[in-house]
Amino acid sequence: MTPPTLLDAAMLSGPVLFAALVVATFVSEDLTCLGAGLLVAAGRVEWFPAVAACFAGIALGDAGVWLVGCAAGGRGWVTRRLPESRRAALSHWLGRHGGRAAFASRFLPGTRVPLLLAAGIARRGGVRFLLWAFVAALVWVPLVVLSVAFFGAALPRWAVLSAAVGAFVAVRTGPQFFTRTGRLKVAAAVSKLWRWEFWPAWAFYLPLVPWYALLSLRYRSFTVWTAANPGIPAGGVVGESKSDILAKLPNERIIPTLLVPAGEHGARVRQLRESLAERGWNFPLVLKPDAGQRGAGVKKVHDPADVEKYLLANPGPVIAQPFHAGPFEAGVFYARVPGEERGRIFSVTDKVFPVVTGDGRSTLEERVWAHPRYRMQAAVFLSRHRADAGRVLGAGEPFALGLAGNHCQGTLFRDGAHLVTPELEAAFDALAKHFDGFFVGRFDVRYADPAEFRAGRGFAVVELNGATSESTNLYDPAWPLWRAYRTLFAQWALVFRVGAANRARGHAPVRVRELFGLLRAHYRDRQLDTLAD
Repeated sequence: MTPPTLLDAAMLSGPVLFAALVVATFVSEDLTCLGAGLLVAAGRVEWFPAVAACFAGIALGDAGVWLVGCAAGGRGWVTRRLPESRRAALSHWLGRHGGRAAFASRFLPGTRVPLLLAAGIARRGGVRFLLWAFVAALVWVPLVVLSVAFFGAALPRWAVLSAAVGAFVAVRTGPQFFTRTGRLKVAAAVSKLWRWEFWPAWAFYLPLVPWYALLSLRYRSFTVWTAANPGIPAGGVVGESKSDILAKLPNERIIPTLLVPAGEHGARVRQLRESLAERGWNFPLVLKPDAGQRGAGVKKVHDPADVEKYLLANPGPVIAQPFHAGPFEAGVFYARVPGEERGRIFSVTDKVFPVVTGDGRSTLEERVWAHPRYRMQAAVFLSRHRADAGRVLGAGEPFALGLAGNHCQGTLFRDGAHLVTPELEAAFDALAKHFDGFFVGRFDVRYADPAEFRAGRGFAVVELNGATSESTNLYDPAWPLWRAYRTLFAQWALVFRVGAANRARGHAPVRVRELFGLLRAHYRDRQLDTLAD
């Protein structure tokens, strides 16, 4: 004897049929919704009871899974594998992203049960996820049941999924169009599709992968480029000491630098205070990690209280430098192939720091969102200036949004080819040759007078980055994408060439395992506040 089907269930009375649909969702939600749609199409049940029964069953099932997570959360085997710190992080993530995650999981098979269990275990923030799971079911169930009822069981799942995604997008973005700031947020999100300088790093660098593979085949090594700078560990991949590198350059060409090593907080504060007195340095100072990357953790401090706060938040080695007023900053990418007499400037990046101007009516947040460029990185600026976001700026009042000369921290990069002169090239060639074992990388410098800079004078080196530094002029928004990639590919071809030349001179590149070990150790052990001033 075979079990009754859903069509057989149509012979049942209304309340019993309703209960049968509810119970059936515990076995298969999708099949039950499809079956309910067929019952509606056959005229054996009204659409509203069918939709309500499927929704009730799905909601009860979601609540049941969530409750299982709640019960498991107090068990010893769970607490041992998920300590309080990780549970707090999970709760925080669910509080911020629970709505989107719940909605997405409804349309991604295999994701909802694990997320519901996690929400139950997290407890705080988990209720939000459960409520949004109910909202997602309210969208999903009518879409499936009524689509099948009107179009038949042959309706492709992708069509239902497309409609569901459209509904999700409408729910997410619809309210944004009722406010000016909301409309600007949507415009910024959409424009990132073609404003490639704001693409995620993984998306922008994806075309570099086959080029990297071709270069590796040409030079018969995946890591030959790590021999490009024998005077820097692994050529300057990641984690190298900025203070050690600056110490190998002429003192008159660098911003004075003081290293504050890791250690007990009070001892670090005393060391820095005593060193400042010995050197006669005054505030403001610039503090940053000795092994930073992409402008992470660069802060301008104005008094001893700021120093203590920074050192407490950044327990690793830190360097201090007197603040160089500039106001100009440039990135000079230099290269010399071993054996050649002279090196050359591959590129210069002219950095433009973000400044917003008040109109006497709008808050800082409103001015940021109204700016066609600054709105693209509004999250960075408003996180950095959270305390001032609601302040109304006076008419004509300038407000500096960023100090760190890094693109991901909000600085505009322009091609600085107009700054390159024979005198500037000779100055950087002499500077690079002073560093035994340096052949390719980027000098970040500050200067006060463009004319003097073009003459090769009046600049001070903030830091020097090795083989993995970029020719950052490629982020110039005036460039077409093909030109940016041409520069990026040419840069990596040059770095590989320099590395191969040094390998021929007896400098061994690091092995692949060692390279990945360096990367893993750096990002695993890094303890710093990545948001810069």
